[in-house]
Amino acid sequence: MLLKEAIFSLGKEGELVEVLPGYARNYLLPQGLALPVNASVLKQVEHRKAKEAERQAILKQEAIKFRIALDTIDRFIVKKQTGGDNLLFGTVTNGDVAEAIESATKKSIDRRDITVPDIHRTGSYKAQIKLHSDVTAVINLEVVSH
Repeated sequence: MLLKEAIFSLGKEGELVEVLPGYARNYLLPQGLALPVNASVLKQVEHRKAKEAERQAILKQEAIKFRIALDTIDRFIVKKQTGGDNLLFGTVTNGDVAEAIESATKKSIDRRDITVPDIHRTGSYKAQIKLHSDVTAVINLEVVSH
């Protein structure tokens, strides 16, 4: 069966799944949640897979270009309020890093894709950014007092 919608514990939309005949006959087909597999459906599935692979290749190339841009910038500055001994009030979050990147590159990055070490003092640090499932970048952070 070809799923027309994502079904919990069965599969995602567009996936080919094997189900019991009664489940297909009594639930999936009457609800319009799946299609029986034939030659034309298989062609559609292959066409969708090719289009998705092409789209993923384009996204990967864009991620590689952005990683190169991040590498050329060399250092991102995060300004935080500090107390004595260069200790920060709070910590540097992945949201702070996302803002620093956005202000420098004018391109937004999802803060959930950024991994920041525990930073409690001013100084130089490294953060990791997942730009694509196959592409990650490591950037230099300079935490300074403002």
